[in-house]
Amino acid sequence: MFKLSIVSPERTLFEEEVHSLIVPGSEGYLGILSHHAPLIAMLQVGKITLRNKDNVEKKLAISGGFIEVSGNAATILADTVEFVDEIDFSRAQTKLKRAQELLNMEISDEERLRARHSLQKAKNRLNLSEEG
Repeated sequence: MFKLSIVSPERTLFEEEVHSLIVPGSEGYLGILSHHAPLIAMLQVGKITLRNKDNVEKKLAISGGFIEVSGNAATILADTVEFVDEIDFSRAQTKLKRAQELLNMEISDEERLRARHSLQKAKNRLNLSEEG
């Protein structure tokens, strides 16, 4: 087992010992087990899967961030992160619709990038919410 901390600008969401962790790295999903080699990696929009000390699998939605692994501990610094059972489905649907509307408008390149990221986050949240 190893210590896992998941933090966002708003709160520390999780801080416990876990058996395993799977995170969405920028080049694909990364699996982390105890005594993993030191690592710093960028995370993208996707699903975090962890197996807690009771061997129960928990899933979270992440919108991007970083992971640091060293000394038998992992820390995830997330832009936003939430447990799947905390996802507000109707809010995610609203965000999806708004992002799609923005992408159909004449907007700047910067606004287009933000709208695409919002679309990706909303789709991720909806998919994970349906997955349970």
